[in-house]
Amino acid sequence: MSITRCLAAFGSAVLVAVHSAAPAAELRPLRTGFAFSDLCLGHVTGDRNPETPARLDAIVKRLAGRNLLAGMERIEAHGSPLKWITAVHAPGYVARVRDACRKGTGYIDTPDVPVSAKSWEAALAAAGCALAAVDAVMAGRVRNAFCAVRPPGHHALRDRAMGFCIFNNVAIAARYLRKKHGIARVLIADWDVHHGNGTQDAFYRDPLVFYFSVHRSEFYPGTGNEDEKGGGPGLGFTLNVPLPAGSGDKEYVAAFRDRLVTAAGTFKPDFVLVSAGFDAHRRDPLGGMQVTDAGYAELTRIVKGIAGRCCNGRLVSVLEGGYDPAGLADSVEAHVRALME
Repeated sequence: MSITRCLAAFGSAVLVAVHSAAPAAELRPLRTGFAFSDLCLGHVTGDRNPETPARLDAIVKRLAGRNLLAGMERIEAHGSPLKWITAVHAPGYVARVRDACRKGTGYIDTPDVPVSAKSWEAALAAAGCALAAVDAVMAGRVRNAFCAVRPPGHHALRDRAMGFCIFNNVAIAARYLRKKHGIARVLIADWDVHHGNGTQDAFYRDPLVFYFSVHRSEFYPGTGNEDEKGGGPGLGFTLNVPLPAGSGDKEYVAAFRDRLVTAAGTFKPDFVLVSAGFDAHRRDPLGGMQVTDAGYAELTRIVKGIAGRCCNGRLVSVLEGGYDPAGLADSVEAHVRALME
């Protein structure tokens, strides 16, 4: 089944569920949201770049094939994310991205961030999905949500693209939560195999956004040492746990249980965001780690538990890395199943 047919069937299922005439007493509990835009497929990166539309194709087909999409609520991208993108990224940088895509420059800032004619719309849609998922959770439409988007975001700096990333989707969502929804404290948990240097940089001096990252040590982009703990008023609100190559479920789960749970209990977030990169999976060609889909399910349960204890379950996860299609599909399926539990 094509991705278009998967989503068309999903849309019909959601329409029936949303507009059911069942009495209020018979309404089902809130479901997990699925934020997606087919505009994200338009970001063409070339044959040598592993961050391709096939990643989303693998995710949608797997979730549809396992009948999971039918149990989720479809979330469309926020229609006007630009204002919130420029709350994180310099306006001049945003204009450079737009112009590079429209002029066919080939890449923005670095060859590892190739752009094509539709990359601007894809990047807007990726950020817009994260914002729409936040809105859906805050409005009580869904209890939590997963955003299947690309390009990814956690390496993107205020005025520079890097590491496949154009706009920092999770950082934009965190700023949106603070400014639009008045959320006091946001926790960002990042389990991508690479350290989210862009996200850390955005909130390094901010005591109201706690950034937690577990990642491979001595690896791209070279940041994320344990001594990077925040600066000024943000000191103590950044927590990095670098792990050696070859680490797997045991090490990742221990980091989340022993370090994140304790920190979150002190911080007491009002909303939880997850930079959900799946490139630490044992099948990933770039990561060099040994996390399994069962491991990702357990990490999901841990962050979901934090959200349940601290903020009425309010949680949105946003796709970052993951470059083996089968391993990515396995991981996302496990993640979504845990969100739906």
